[in-house]
Amino acid sequence: MKSLLFILVSIIAVTSILSGLFMISRPDGSILNLPLSLLEGTSFTSFLVPGILLTLIVGGVNLLAVFFILQRQSNRYNWALAGGLVICGWIIIQIILIHTAHWLHFLYLGMGLLIILIAYQLKGKWLA
Repeated sequence: MKSLLFILVSIIAVTSILSGLFMISRPDGSILNLPLSLLEGTSFTSFLVPGILLTLIVGGVNLLAVFFILQRQSNRYNWALAGGLVICGWIIIQIILIHTAHWLHFLYLGMGLLIILIAYQLKGKWLA
């Protein structure tokens, strides 16, 4: 379970940071093939701010979780739990704002939920 947690948190950290950086570098969404029409009805006119938030918040929290897991810090499962909550929140808010869902939304929501469950289990909150 510890290895699976590490893999999931690492995937989310890397993909969030890379996707966010792509959105920052090309705020028109062209690198990720994201049409600006996805942002209609939101307060965003480009993918710049979402890219910054994705990189710093989602990627940053999950990257810290990776770091603390590697260092075997006592708070590593708290950081993993936070990373799972952040990605789930990000996905849910994104679906609400853009009024559509892609299969990747469900994949990342599932990974986030799995991270939450595993981290909670490893914290010793559940008795198997």
